[in-house]
Amino acid sequence: MARTPSTMLPLGTRAPEFSLPDTRSGKDYSLGDLKGTKGTLIMFICNHCPFVKHVNTEIVRMASDYQERGFGFIAISSNDVENYPEDHPDKMKETAAREGYSFPYLYDASQEVAKAYQAACTPDFYLFGPELKLRYRGQLDGSRPGNDVPVTGGDLRNALDCLMEGTPMPQDQKPSLGCNIKWKETP
Repeated sequence: MARTPSTMLPLGTRAPEFSLPDTRSGKDYSLGDLKGTKGTLIMFICNHCPFVKHVNTEIVRMASDYQERGFGFIAISSNDVENYPEDHPDKMKETAAREGYSFPYLYDASQEVAKAYQAACTPDFYLFGPELKLRYRGQLDGSRPGNDVPVTGGDLRNALDCLMEGTPMPQDQKPSLGCNIKWKETP
């Protein structure tokens, strides 16, 4: 289990545009189609990563709590499915159904979206304000597989609350930690 931290994209960065297929519905969606009125959370996740499996229940709970308050939630998988077939779009659809994702689970076959966001690991979280400027990036909370810290979503929930209430964002934003994104081999 590789332990790769977030690259911590600079705050204030505008969300890179994209159009990707949703494995749940089969439709293509752009960032503009999915952004929320209060803010937008973009999560780079995958099916097989133990770090993602560890927090899946909290991600689903958080989406349930915040989507109704005007936040867009978007999950993207960018892993190389040739070498990691468990992350194939068909398996993504199964995972979304099994976990109860209420948000699109997009497939980034070219890996260009992950590169544009400088995503490094799964899970990697990016919270953008209504103007699509990056306000928070980093960990869900301090829980990791095997460290006995409960999964609460505390760090990310605090950032969502700050954005919703118009209060200053936390200055101490800790990188997420997870499996590295499985990049395709370049010829």
